[in-house]
Amino acid sequence: MKIVSTKTVGAALLLSAFMLTAVAPALAQKKKKGSPATPPPAAAANGEKKDAGGIQPYDKVITAKAVSDDGLFKVHNIDGKYFYEIPDSLVDREMLMVTRIAKTADNIGYGGENLRNQVVRWQKKDKKVLLRVVSYSNIADENSPMSLSVRNSNFEPIIQTFDIKAIGKDSSLVIEVTALFTKDVPALGFDDNRRKQFKVSSLDDSRTFIEHVKSFPINIEARHVLTYKAGEAPSNSSVGSISLEMNNSMILLPKKAMMPRLADDRVGFFAQSQVDFGQDAQKAVTTSYIRRWRLEPKDVEAYKRGELVEPKKQIVYYIDPATPEKWRPYLKQGVEDWNAAFERAGFKNAITAKDAPTKEEDPDWSPEDARYSVIRYFASDIQNAYGPHVADPRSGEILESDIGWYHNVMNLLRNWFFIQTAAINPDARGVKFKDEVMGRLIRFVSSHEVGHTLGLPHNFGSSFAYPVDSLRSATFTKKSGTAPSIMDYARFNYIAQPEDKGVSLMPDVGEYDKYAVMWGYKYIPEAKTSQEEKAILNKWILEKANNPVYFYGRQTGNPQDPRSQSEDLGNDAMKASTYGVANLKRIIPNLIEWTKEEGKNYDDLQELYGQVLGQWNRYNGHVRANIGGVYDTPKSYEQAGNVFVPVPKDIQKKAMTYLQKETFATPTWMLDQNILKKIENAGSLDRIRSAQVGSLNNLLDPSRIARLLEAEAALGNSTYTALEMMSDLRNGIWSELAAGRTIDAYRRNLQRAHIERLEYLMKEEPAPVPANFRAFIGGTPIDVSQSDIRPMVRAELKTLRTQINGAIARTADPMSKYHLEDAVQRINQILDPK
Repeated sequence: MKIVSTKTVGAALLLSAFMLTAVAPALAQKKKKGSPATPPPAAAANGEKKDAGGIQPYDKVITAKAVSDDGLFKVHNIDGKYFYEIPDSLVDREMLMVTRIAKTADNIGYGGENLRNQVVRWQKKDKKVLLRVVSYSNIADENSPMSLSVRNSNFEPIIQTFDIKAIGKDSSLVIEVTALFTKDVPALGFDDNRRKQFKVSSLDDSRTFIEHVKSFPINIEARHVLTYKAGEAPSNSSVGSISLEMNNSMILLPKKAMMPRLADDRVGFFAQSQVDFGQDAQKAVTTSYIRRWRLEPKDVEAYKRGELVEPKKQIVYYIDPATPEKWRPYLKQGVEDWNAAFERAGFKNAITAKDAPTKEEDPDWSPEDARYSVIRYFASDIQNAYGPHVADPRSGEILESDIGWYHNVMNLLRNWFFIQTAAINPDARGVKFKDEVMGRLIRFVSSHEVGHTLGLPHNFGSSFAYPVDSLRSATFTKKSGTAPSIMDYARFNYIAQPEDKGVSLMPDVGEYDKYAVMWGYKYIPEAKTSQEEKAILNKWILEKANNPVYFYGRQTGNPQDPRSQSEDLGNDAMKASTYGVANLKRIIPNLIEWTKEEGKNYDDLQELYGQVLGQWNRYNGHVRANIGGVYDTPKSYEQAGNVFVPVPKDIQKKAMTYLQKETFATPTWMLDQNILKKIENAGSLDRIRSAQVGSLNNLLDPSRIARLLEAEAALGNSTYTALEMMSDLRNGIWSELAAGRTIDAYRRNLQRAHIERLEYLMKEEPAPVPANFRAFIGGTPIDVSQSDIRPMVRAELKTLRTQINGAIARTADPMSKYHLEDAVQRINQILDPK
């Protein structure tokens, strides 16, 4: 190694400085006459002269007309033009840009919808500032030789460039950013999928403008209205355009990223994935980190001794000042219910809720300030609430969260509580609940949404842990609630019967929730890296692995694992749904009485009757998922047994029996003419047809049949086969044939739908599921034309035709006979189109 003395280096630096100073005037003299000379650095910095490249004195750019807002950057508004003043200390600092829809029109997403999160940095390049996107999809330890290769392979794209207009006294860079929010910048605007869907051609500058840009200590919030020319606008199509109000939050990321915690499929957490090229492996390794707040104990030694310790920084939620006073205590309770879970992780007073300060108490407080997490209350008829969070993509650290609470979520709660509990619960019998009843429901939803902001996704497998009959026990439900997790969609106790006194009707923060928070948040001081934590985390999972209370079942759109479903309760869908239908049959005769109000029309009766139909249809879905179902239990090598196990044959047969009795048999109990003639002149025939056909088509879904075929190939007749399913379905749907019984109008609709679905299986291939939705939507791929499906369907149609032909002569009812003759012709056209 060559050694250079410090004296030599110092002399070289002095000589370089002297030469630059001496040469600069000479170079200036060589310029054309009249050209301004480049000012020395000091002059540019203090803004005394205009730079040849366009840099002007500071007060010529940021004039006395500027309306300025100090914060992360100084933001200046001069006659509708916006300028950022970027401190030298924040050049090249990483920031998170969160793009959300703030206001929207019908059928174009929803207010608060997150379109994209991206890490950005402001970088100086000569006389310009570049706004670049930083990717953390691929990573490598900075001390690893691979880090250079990763950087070279992930060259940071430039969103936009900006001329430096002036330089402040503290070397801050002044740029104009108006065009960033008023031009079509895809990174900050409408997403590509909906641009294609609505045939967006361009941005209309004349109808695009900035509402405001506000600067806070760690974030800048920009609100801007974008108007796109659209060939197929989904609402107000006469104007040929779509207008949206967008909110772009730019949040400063911590200088030092939190140590991430590795995700595990066996415990439910929102996670983010990266390809790590720095690991000692013979392939690129994908690592996933959970999303969680940074909780560290104030007193580490006390924490190590097992004492409950407060965190250095408490998680605080503020209640939006727009929230009605009477609901605020319930929203706060929903937040603070999670303290019991954090105690399992060793923290006390980890989370709290407070009223937002008044203008008098803190004139600078704003719900848009990223230092504050807020439960936002929206005066909207949307029946929803949502719990997002903003996380550091380098580590998974949750930085802040604003829960969206729509006023009309109360109507949704009213409908759920009425339909699922009114048969046994006098408090639910009415169109308007007492404040304390609605308050308890608000607390329930608040707690659920807060769980999302803590990093917990839906656990649709939780409710399967409890035996159905245990949910009829007051002792059991008072102790354990109706599900081990409030993050399941296990709404209210529809299983309990009128004789079951004192049962609990809803879940609370449960045993699974406490376990998951412990697993994700417990401080492990002895581990210095994520990999060092892994063995400890795995040990905690293995200790609970055989207990269904600690099972995590991920959310999917079309469940293949019947344990992991939305809106279900208990470990036996057939028994639970039978109890549920029994309660619906109790509600129908009382529906008029329980919804009446003097001087009002029948709108509430109509709405709640529709809710009965919807609940009945949910029960059908819960049962249906068992047929062709596969239990999916993530495991590591230490755990015995298979990950994927087909649902036992007897359970699938039991499911088919239920469907024939409660789904495909005409639900006469729902056809109460005293109700129907008060809400419509017609409609019940098609309403029942639609629900039954939906169940039938879903049952005869190629993906479901694919799983039945695969199970038979592996297990033979010890499993429920596709042929058995087809035969059982036919014999049930066409049960009138054997005796030549009259077929009512509802059944005729269903039978025609059965033939049409078989025709679909004979002729069509299912549309491919887009790769980015495959994991959520579910489904088993199959090439129908090359599978056993069409030979089976052909045989089914031939058998059915023979049975129908044999029944025609035995059928006395004229309409039933015409229907059967038509059915034969339909089958003939399928089997022999010519």
